[in-house]
Amino acid sequence: MKKKTLIVGALAAAGVLIVGTGLWFLLGRGAKSDNENVVYVNTVESLMNPGSGNGSINRFAGVVETQEKLDIQPSQDKTIKEIFVEEGQEVEKGTPLFSYDTEKATEDVEKAKLELERINNTIDNKSNEIAALEKEKKSAGSDAQLDYTMQIQSAQMELKQSEYEKKSKQVEIQKLEDSIENSQVESEMAGVVKSINNSTDSETNYSGESQAFMTIIAMGDYRIKGKINEQNMGSIIPGEAVIIHSRIDDEVTWTGVMGEVDMQNPGNDSSNYYFSSGDTTTQSNSYPFYVELDSSEGLMLGQHVYIEADYGQAEEKAGVWLDESFICDVDSKPYVWADNGKGKLEKRSVTLGQFDENLYQYEIAEGLDKEDMITYAEDGLEEGMETVAGANGQMGQSNPVIPEGGEGMDGEIMDGEMMGGENMDGEIMDGEMTGGEIIDGGSMDGEAVSGEAAGDEVISSEEIGGSASGSEVKAGEVIMGTEDGQ
Repeated sequence: MKKKTLIVGALAAAGVLIVGTGLWFLLGRGAKSDNENVVYVNTVESLMNPGSGNGSINRFAGVVETQEKLDIQPSQDKTIKEIFVEEGQEVEKGTPLFSYDTEKATEDVEKAKLELERINNTIDNKSNEIAALEKEKKSAGSDAQLDYTMQIQSAQMELKQSEYEKKSKQVEIQKLEDSIENSQVESEMAGVVKSINNSTDSETNYSGESQAFMTIIAMGDYRIKGKINEQNMGSIIPGEAVIIHSRIDDEVTWTGVMGEVDMQNPGNDSSNYYFSSGDTTTQSNSYPFYVELDSSEGLMLGQHVYIEADYGQAEEKAGVWLDESFICDVDSKPYVWADNGKGKLEKRSVTLGQFDENLYQYEIAEGLDKEDMITYAEDGLEEGMETVAGANGQMGQSNPVIPEGGEGMDGEIMDGEMMGGENMDGEIMDGEMTGGEIIDGGSMDGEAVSGEAAGDEVISSEEIGGSASGSEVKAGEVIMGTEDGQ
């Protein structure tokens, strides 16, 4: 049976799975001496949950926020005089927040009133002039009638112009007086002052989003805000059931429903770069999306969490279930590579039961227990090889022998090429991987540096004994594996 890869929405999940698998095989090897090759194995039970951060289900970083938020931007033509509140302070509707400096507006009102007085005098003078001309016209001869008519019409036009200027000036004065009267800005809702941005150096934050002068958040029901790169947009399916995982304890979860991607508020993240086939660098946008929670009990405002699609992985299945990638020769004589209980590798024949098309898992009817230890199928495995329990999901050979120009992982390494990239002393450079790209993602002494998968980032993560330590993961990025301390 042709191998399948679990894809969530778009090719992003496939890229994550392959990158995760590649890290297991290529990184974290070096615990043994250069001449000794052992096979790292893990218990079946630890491999049965695809939602535990091992990369087989697409995960996104998210943060808990309130359903209602008020962003306040000051008027561009005004200067803030005084701020009455502090960050973290609770406010009610109508609470004074800050005030504008009214000194200039007061001066402008006085000037405008003087101008209005001048206009009123002009109107009075023109009205008197028109009245006088009309009186003179009545007593003038027939040969002077036309001249008087033209003078009267000209004066009437000037009068209308002055009357228009008067109305405009009155509106201007009213606006200035309203500005002075409303110089104190009050809160439009009850909540907590989340942030006050006094800086005038930048109008955007690190993620490219508009930076409000003051933000007030309501205290009530929560929602989860995530961020998706435009290269991964297909991973978000509105209405899809999702599971929210705590970053502190992965077993603590909440459920919810995926909302729409907010296409109206892109964040131009400076870190969102990818390389095209023409060796040109392209910047991509990221967009916020939201998860409506079934219950927010136990969540804290500002708490960071993981978001993943709910395929039923949280449900406990009876028996033993394995991802199909562990099983060899599915259509004929299925087997897995397993520890024989004596520290040696063996081909373990298994009997397959049902197939879960959502999770791409087979039920193992016979041949394996949850306590048995197995490893991924890869070239170079032989019966009798020494096995060692892997830490934090570490699997595969510690020092695999890959013939130059020969086949490596799943027969994909030929003439030094690995899945569109180059394999040079264990280093993958500028390789495209299943719809995503690994850019400068070299594996050097067990360290993965600045690799990008499917348009999302893994930044400066070291693989030590199979555990990704020190990884920096931003909102909207695909999460691979489980981070230490998260």
